[in-house]
Amino acid sequence: MSGGAQHLSVLLEEAVEALAVRPEGTYVDATFGRGGHSRAILARLGGRGRLIALDRDLQAVEAGRQIADPRFELIHAPFSALAQVVQGCGVVQVDGVLLDLGVSSPQLDEAGRGMSFRFDAPLDMRMDTSCGMTVAQWLATAETSEIRGVLRDYGEERFADAIAKAIVAARAERPVETTRQLAALVEKAVRTREPGQHPATRSFQALRIFINQELEELSLVLPQAASLLAPGGRLAVIAFHSLEDRIVKRFLRDESRPPQLPSRLPIRASELPQPRLKLLSKPIRPSDAEVAANPRARSAILRVAQRMQ
Repeated sequence: MSGGAQHLSVLLEEAVEALAVRPEGTYVDATFGRGGHSRAILARLGGRGRLIALDRDLQAVEAGRQIADPRFELIHAPFSALAQVVQGCGVVQVDGVLLDLGVSSPQLDEAGRGMSFRFDAPLDMRMDTSCGMTVAQWLATAETSEIRGVLRDYGEERFADAIAKAIVAARAERPVETTRQLAALVEKAVRTREPGQHPATRSFQALRIFINQELEELSLVLPQAASLLAPGGRLAVIAFHSLEDRIVKRFLRDESRPPQLPSRLPIRASELPQPRLKLLSKPIRPSDAEVAANPRARSAILRVAQRMQ
């Protein structure tokens, strides 16, 4: 962790409480971040408990080395590799999986990551800086239609077409390589602003989600998490973006319903296969006090389910 950047884990107590941590259980924090949730889980584990954590951010993994605990193991990997990582640790089933989606405060607050228009920095936005294409590299060759689609589909940006055309026109004169360049282009292309929101907010969010394949990663990890849970094990997911939460909500809804069988099949309701998951409680949101202390928590929503079979 550099530059003094700090991260306040959102819905910390609520998420760990939702996991119903058993002292001798095995748990997975699939999005380590700066370890707030991991430390809270470790505090509830007994001597024979175990916690496996993942993060695709090398800086997060480096920060995690501060935790010297034989019950804890941190792996550099995206959470789409969840099953592979857990099995590589010699574990077949786990008692709980936690997913804290989105970005951490250090990722937003460290200028060099290029995720925020508050700083002038290289236009990177990768969560894993050891691989993949930066946003600047992608914008250098992407077609207008591709840029428009990303801004529309991942950012729900009304002015996606105007912004895409402005980027393509600007790069004909000089490469769009910094956050300040991109923010200025978007600001000129967006005709009206949402109250209290910078006109580039949706565009930066969309490009970050796209370049990191965040929605695809989420779609891949959810079925893996459900499959890894032992009977009675719990899955807790904190989402911050409506597109993320929609994926989580639909997955949990579908997994908590009995399998769809042909309507004329002669079978009693009691004989129907049981759903894999059971929804627990209503969606949980941060308290007013938490939002006041950490405004980035305002859009968070926690959904929890339990493995039935």
